[in-house]
Amino acid sequence: MSFIKKKIVIVGQGYVGLPLAISCAQVGFEVTGIDLNEEKVSQLNKHQSIIEDVTDEELKTVSVSGKYRATTDSLIDPSAEIICICVPTPLGSDHQPDLEILKAATKDVGKKLKPDMLVIIESTIQPGTTRDVVVPILEKESGLSSDQFLVAYSPERIDPMNKKFTIKNTPKLVAGLTPDAAVKAKEFYSKFIDQVDVCDSLEVAETAKLLENSFRLVNISFINELAMFCQKIGIDVNDVIKAASTKPYGFMPFYPSVGVGGHCIPVDPLYLAQAARAVGAPTRFIELADEINLAMPTYFVGRASEMLGGLKDKKVLVIGVSYKPNVADVRETPVEALINGLKKSGAVVSWHDDLVKSWNGQASVALGSSFDLAILATPHDYLDLSLMGSVPVLNTRGSK
Repeated sequence: MSFIKKKIVIVGQGYVGLPLAISCAQVGFEVTGIDLNEEKVSQLNKHQSIIEDVTDEELKTVSVSGKYRATTDSLIDPSAEIICICVPTPLGSDHQPDLEILKAATKDVGKKLKPDMLVIIESTIQPGTTRDVVVPILEKESGLSSDQFLVAYSPERIDPMNKKFTIKNTPKLVAGLTPDAAVKAKEFYSKFIDQVDVCDSLEVAETAKLLENSFRLVNISFINELAMFCQKIGIDVNDVIKAASTKPYGFMPFYPSVGVGGHCIPVDPLYLAQAARAVGAPTRFIELADEINLAMPTYFVGRASEMLGGLKDKKVLVIGVSYKPNVADVRETPVEALINGLKKSGAVVSWHDDLVKSWNGQASVALGSSFDLAILATPHDYLDLSLMGSVPVLNTRGSK
């Protein structure tokens, strides 16, 4: 298959798929972004970005030029050369990996798959999923054999609102079902990404993604345990981290929180753990880190209760409900468990987050001095805590 710089289809227009679509359109590809959320697609076609990393102006520029459009029609344009699947692979209600959205998207792609098309999976998956799950679905739905089309895996590395590392300068991993698929995938990404590295196999690329975020979960959970110790002896864990960070080798700083959230850190390690269990390999570090992470909201409910001498009928304001500062993303946010824990303890809970605005049927309330306690869960840059007056503030990011 000769590489032709023409039509690209990107399935999923969220925090991963939309930046990818805009990057492709900006270098001249004709991009169709597919998403089943009608409201999202309507906004995109009105040049209204749904994420912080893409501006309305960027969206308008590529849309007006005819290089980008969004649609809810899941049928793939048969003239497309490359299809990227960027759909969520979340945890299910049992706190275990759920591939149903990916499987459904792959079926839709397979129905219109033509010989020589390149299908790239960017969603996070267990090692072996591209080869053993995605490829058979594509074969079944298309009626083609795997030697008639190309399949590659390239794990997303999107860090919302990271101004230093963007799609362009974050190294990209790719791997192919065949050497030809890897070459074509690298050639595609190299059009808009500075460094593209080819892995030896699909499984290496799949596992590398899981390693990246398992590493982060283990270390953040460790720092959260250290923060509990520091609080007990009356020192600030951030001062300890700052001191340790003066060592120029062998140390990397991680920081405490009410728990990790988002689409990667609390999710990816459990994909690795499930794959490890399937082959009888131990994952005790991951399991313990997950346990510590899930316990952090309860820990801070206890801290709040200690500060107020009980929480029954106390008015508590939780500040920041997204999973990380300066974004509106509430996927897997640990703040939800914090709020539920406070309510179960009898507190009257409100929350403030001008980025999220509305969430779980409630609206953000203003900062003010009418509360018994404020809990700083997610410190957005815009926050002015002086508006809280004399209300005591419990800082989940490392206060004494």
